[in-house]
Amino acid sequence: MTAQVIDGKAIAARVRQRIGERVAELKAKGVTPGLAVVLVGDDPASRVYVGMKKKNCIELGMYSADHELPESTSEADLLALIGQLNADERVHGILVQLPLPSHIDSDKVLEAISPDKDADGFHPFNVGRLAIGKPTFQPCTPYGVMVMLDEIGYDLTGKEVVVVGRSNIVGKPVALMCLARHATVTICHSRTKDLAEVVRRADVVIAAVGKAEMVKGDWIKPGAVVIDVGINRVGEKKLVGDVEYAAAAERASAITPVPGGVGPMTIAMLLQNTLESAERKLRQ
Repeated sequence: MTAQVIDGKAIAARVRQRIGERVAELKAKGVTPGLAVVLVGDDPASRVYVGMKKKNCIELGMYSADHELPESTSEADLLALIGQLNADERVHGILVQLPLPSHIDSDKVLEAISPDKDADGFHPFNVGRLAIGKPTFQPCTPYGVMVMLDEIGYDLTGKEVVVVGRSNIVGKPVALMCLARHATVTICHSRTKDLAEVVRRADVVIAAVGKAEMVKGDWIKPGAVVIDVGINRVGEKKLVGDVEYAAAAERASAITPVPGGVGPMTIAMLLQNTLESAERKLRQ
């Protein structure tokens, strides 16, 4: 068996195309969806990521407001900027790029963002909405995973899903989303006993642990779907996921590559969240 490769670049391009069509419809009604991105400091990876977000916004006809602040920015000044963006009618989504400098309390900053503009889906209010099955903003990477499963026509009803990793950014929210789709969900972590045996039960494996090739190919049940959220640098240039790709691809029915799998979906879903926020605003 050779697995179907789930092409994140192609799926993200289709998502962006649909967003572009809906942006045009909103603009015809006098509303331009707007995303504000705040970058504190000069982390090279964050800078590249922010640049990609701005480029995508402009291509889709959205309003893009970028705020690049020096590393020395105080917590008070950052909170004041967020207050201004919360009040700005042109802005429907706010994203504060993480990680923040060590002198700034990330939790305090994320909680300062209006839940109505929380494009990353990290505000406790939106996490709570997700937990009770009534999501408003959904975290972008897990949201992207669900769209990928939809795009390959995979129905989670009654399936056994194993999530490897329990982060607030991916592991926990993606488990909640799968539960909402009527899957039976197990969350694994560093203290899970006999991880290999738990993974072998899974119809769907979602790996989001941040350790290169930790999930071995022979752990994958024949015919399972493998979603690899991890991206790990090995050596100078090579990027690998959390799953041993070549061996897993021989057993899985479908698998995401690294790079080019889940990664491109994250920005697409950030734009989707911003669009949905603008549509909600118009309905109010």
